[in-house]
Amino acid sequence: MSTHDSSAPLSGAAPGTTSRPATVRAPAPRLARILSLHDFELAARAHLPRPVFGYINGAAEDNHSERGNRTAFDAWDFVPRVLVDISRRSTATTLFGETYAAPFGIAPVGLSALSAYRGDIVLAQAAARAGVPMIMSGSSLIRLEEVAQASPAAWFQAYLPGDVANITALIERVARAGFTKLVITVDTPTAANRENNVRAGFSTPLRPTVRLAWDGITHPRWLFGTFLKTIARHGVPHFENNYARRGAPIISPNVERDFSDRGHLSWEHFALIRRLWQGILVIKGVLHPDDARRARDHGADGVIVSNHGGRQLDGAVAPLRVLPEIVAAVPELPVMMDSGVRRGADVLKAVALGAKMVFAGRPFAYAAAVGGPDGVGHAIDILQTEVSRNMAMLGISRLEELDRERFLRRAEAR
Repeated sequence: MSTHDSSAPLSGAAPGTTSRPATVRAPAPRLARILSLHDFELAARAHLPRPVFGYINGAAEDNHSERGNRTAFDAWDFVPRVLVDISRRSTATTLFGETYAAPFGIAPVGLSALSAYRGDIVLAQAAARAGVPMIMSGSSLIRLEEVAQASPAAWFQAYLPGDVANITALIERVARAGFTKLVITVDTPTAANRENNVRAGFSTPLRPTVRLAWDGITHPRWLFGTFLKTIARHGVPHFENNYARRGAPIISPNVERDFSDRGHLSWEHFALIRRLWQGILVIKGVLHPDDARRARDHGADGVIVSNHGGRQLDGAVAPLRVLPEIVAAVPELPVMMDSGVRRGADVLKAVALGAKMVFAGRPFAYAAAVGGPDGVGHAIDILQTEVSRNMAMLGISRLEELDRERFLRRAEAR
């Protein structure tokens, strides 16, 4: 973890509580110059082969939605209050009956074990240590049972297989593994047009080519520290969690990624999952209030407002822009969001607009790639410190004090 200022959580205090400077371990030397989540992206661009970085960084088509996710935060300005005692403030929040140290978590990131050694486990354990939620991606290369064993607090995100038998088998497998929170992603009825991945030389599966080999050779830290280390210790990675059975290998000259067609999936399939799943059930990928209401009516326990980080429908509205409408549509459910979050200020704007939890994906994937467990811990620390510092400058001590009417104004055109 990085060095905190007086806005850091106290060691031994309640999660997220601040009262005086804490003595904490400084970041590893290679992380000392990383001062923001943006810095992790720059470091990852140099560390990762072009195809792997391109997969994480890329969005759909012309990147309109990805850019819109960021600019949506610029549409709101803070209105701080002054001369308020903020000497004992807390970044803690409660969700589904559990207290988390901060109002943000790690969104599901596919193929994390390709960009960082044992990436899913690294992300899950770092989140657990910091007291924030982590959602494991169903598009992952480590068996979900291993992640559940390494970090029982992790959530699991599933892409629905294309038929009832496979859906049932997958849900039963997730339950047997011990997960208690299941996130169903519903914004992938068909494969997106990610031409940026093609331009970067990325495909699933990865196809052995001279260019791919050269990309690996010219990035030796990744080649030896992640890719070859994974193969030597665990064999060739496979898609492990799209079904109840093992999927295709990540490297193949001709095997297609084995995702069943989802074009016929409907609310009836979501209702089936509700009947099968006894734990917390969250729906992810909602952008319309009516869909949030239907999710509630079909038994969802929570909603994540998301456009998949701009990776599905290019031109889809930014989640932050529709967040207040969805919060108003389902006041009885916790509404969360992801897409475009890079700063503590972003987190607080989303909370002020009604989000109970705010997730970020790409920055934590970059952090895992660049620094492993220390990198993810440092990224969490950076974001939590920003949240706490900005709370102080806003004049609030608890997240419950933050609301749109008191602390936000629509920004003038810039």
